[in-house]
Order: sequence, then C-alpha cells, then structure tokens
Amino acid sequence: MAAPETSDPLVPHPLAMPHTPSPVQQSLAFALVVSSTVVGIAGIDLVLPAVPSLPEALGGSIEEAQLVLAGYSFGTAAGLLVFGELGSRFNRRLLLGLSLLLFALTSFAASWAGGMTELIVIRVVQGAFGAAAAVFAPGLIRALYGDDRAVGAMGRLGSIESLTPALAPLVGVYLLDLGGWRLSFDIIGALALLLALIMAVFGSRLPKSPRQEKGSGGYLALLRDLVFLRYALSQAFSLGSLLIFVFGMPAVLTGSLQLGLSGFVTLQIVGVSAFIVGASSSASAVRRFGAESVILGGTLALTAAFVAMLLYAFAGGSALAVIIALFVVVNFGFGLRGPAGFHRAVVASGADDARGSALVVLGILGTAAGGTALAAPFIALGLAPLVGVAALVALMASASLLLLPALREDLS
Repeated sequence: MAAPETSDPLVPHPLAMPHTPSPVQQSLAFALVVSSTVVGIAGIDLVLPAVPSLPEALGGSIEEAQLVLAGYSFGTAAGLLVFGELGSRFNRRLLLGLSLLLFALTSFAASWAGGMTELIVIRVVQGAFGAAAAVFAPGLIRALYGDDRAVGAMGRLGSIESLTPALAPLVGVYLLDLGGWRLSFDIIGALALLLALIMAVFGSRLPKSPRQEKGSGGYLALLRDLVFLRYALSQAFSLGSLLIFVFGMPAVLTGSLQLGLSGFVTLQIVGVSAFIVGASSSASAVRRFGAESVILGGTLALTAAFVAMLLYAFAGGSALAVIIALFVVVNFGFGLRGPAGFHRAVVASGADDARGSALVVLGILGTAAGGTALAAPFIALGLAPLVGVAALVALMASASLLLLPALREDLS
C-alpha cells in the first residue's frame, strides 16, 4: 500500500465545499464542530470532582473509582482509531451525528449505573463514542475555511478547548453539590442529545466526506510517510510534554515544594491565558513568517523553556514565580505552533485526514500517558524528574522537525 504523495505541491482539499459558505453558515458550522469536541472533553473534566464520592455511592475503592476516568480514556483511544477508519469510508456528517446520539445514551446509562463495575464498562463505551468529534474536527475546519483561514479557525478551536479543563471541574463541583454525582452525567447526556438533534437539522452545513481512491490510504501508509510523521510526531510530543508537566505538578507542588494546590490553580490560569494569546496569534504569524518558521519557532521556544526549567530545578530552585514565568513560554510556544502544526498534519495526510487526525490525537494521549507513567515513580523527589521527562519529550518534538522532511509548498 503506497504512502500518499503528501510532499507534492498542495491541491484543493478533497472535502472542500463546492461553493463558499456565508460567514453566518461558517459560524454555525464552526460552533457545531466546537461544541461537539467540547462535550467529549467534558466527559472527563465535568465528572472529575465526583470521582472521590463514587465509592460511597456505588461501593468499591477509590482505586476502582479512578478507573472511571481511565476507562473513558481507554475508550477514547480505541474510538479514535475506529472513527478514523470509519470516517475514511462513510459519511462523516452522519457518523458525527450518530456518535453524539450514542454518547448521549451512554451518558444517561452511566447516570443510572448501579455499581462501580457497571459504570466503568459504560465509561469505556462512552469514551469511544466521544472520540468522533476529535477525529473529524480538523478536516472539517480545513474544508470549511480553506487552507488560508484554517490555521486561525484551529487556533480558535484550541483556545476554546483549552478552557474546558479549566472551567468544567468548577461546574462539576457545583453540579455535585446541587444533585449528586449522577447530575454531571445527565447534563453531559442532555448536551450531547441537543447537539445530535442540531446535527440532524443543520448537519448539511458541514462539508461532505471526501472520495477515497481505491487502494490508497490506511494507517500503515500514513505511518510510513515521513512528511506526515514530521507534523504528527512534533504535534504529539509538543503537547504531550506540556500535559506531562501539568499532570504531575499537583503532586510536586503539594509534596516536595510544599506550595499547595493554590499554586497549581495560579499556574493553570496563567498557562491557559498564555496559550490563548499564542493560539490567537498563530494565523497572523503564519501569514507573516510562514507555517514552517512558526511551527519550528514555537517548538524551539517551549523546548528551551523546559530545558531552562530543568537547569533551574537541578540548581535547587523552587520559586513558583520562576516556574510560572517559564511555563508561560511553554504555553505561548505551543499556542503559537499548535494550530499551524495540526493543520499541516491534516494537509500531509491528504484525503486520509480522518485517519491522520486520529493518529495525531492518539499520539498526544499516548505521549501524555507514557510520560506521566515514566515520571510517576520519581515524583516525590521534586521538580527535576518531572521536568526532565517533559524536557526530553519536548526535545523529541524539536528533533522531529529538524530531522524529517517538510511539505514542499508552504501554506503561508
């Protein structure tokens, strides 16, 4: 099976709409895509505050309750691959609407779960259905806006998505106090059901699925394509390094650094703000400097910040102000390169953008999970081991850009 000729000069996207939609149509379609991805993300973050109360409500241990989160993540990973394959064969507008309906039904089923094991199994299935939007969103946005405006649209998508992990747990705490742990699942189900109904009415505003050429495409072909791997790996390693750091910092701040969770809240607020500024600047930076320069510059900036933080940790530094200052550079760097990097990965996958997007998101999840597991045994030793793992992964992102071939034509 031959790899797609992604290094050739670019041609119009195979999903491209035959006519230019009006700004109102674009905004409605964009809102629908964004809302679908946010609901999938909320499947973890909105439920997160309820996890400690699950053993008392359903029986079992707190370790089993953590599987309610892990099961969703496992289901998401499987769903990425499944929907990546289905999206390359069937109408993705229909698949997105159907996935939202099934996501809603599994959310309601989770609300009615009578035991921990039952809830965990339902969460695996729910996570799989929640993966569809993440697979289809990048290709749909590229087709909706065209290559010249897709980076800006992806920057807006990333900015909105970045707010979900910050705000959804706060809403989850309120819902837990208001109606117990089941209410979060009911709210998620109701939102997904509403989106499924909107898809049934307005789904035609989204671009159609591309035609797949016989004998082309497939995950193996993409994994053999060095141009695609350049963008997929750099995207996965860049965001993965950031997530590894974020996942480990609560334990570091409350443990060896003795700074408390309030420090983590400050770190997150400042970090998300810096990311939004970077993502909002990405499109204009691409127009001025070119996509490749922006992707490389943002990646080198976040890598340098992590290396500087590692040197600071080795020197015995622990001041939260210094950590936050360097974390601002990490987030701004990824915000700057993230939208352009994901867009180039979609471009490099050609008509296989559903599979391509699935592999990129799966790479992000796998990198974050693997790096977190690698740092976990040493997390009690302080800041250096956690930042060391994050810096190593960031260096891998930079190496992917420096060693692997780029697309021949720059979409500036």
